[in-house]
Amino acid sequence: MTDKFTFSKSAATELIRQSAFGGTPGEMHIDLLPDGFGEGWLYIRLRCGNQSGVPIARSDGITLFAPTEQIRLLKGLNLDYFCDLSGGGFLISAPEGAQRSICCSGFKLESK
Repeated sequence: MTDKFTFSKSAATELIRQSAFGGTPGEMHIDLLPDGFGEGWLYIRLRCGNQSGVPIARSDGITLFAPTEQIRLLKGLNLDYFCDLSGGGFLISAPEGAQRSICCSGFKLESK
């Protein structure tokens, strides 16, 4: 597995669309939010702009920013986007040794 954060062409296309619609063309921010039940799940959140983050990936006209303190959690992950007649959504791979959520938009790290 690579140590860089990556995203698919379909994710890049949707990120560009959302950034343009949000008024920050070419800039999106990703971070991980803890679940509301304290079970250790982390879920992705995508917002327009850089949100005072640092760049972690750039491809196809989009730069993705993240909080400095979360870079180690995002290393080696891949962001994808799917779309069908019922809608669409972002999917993220789980880091090595982690369990991916059923919705594929988050993961839970193994307890050591």
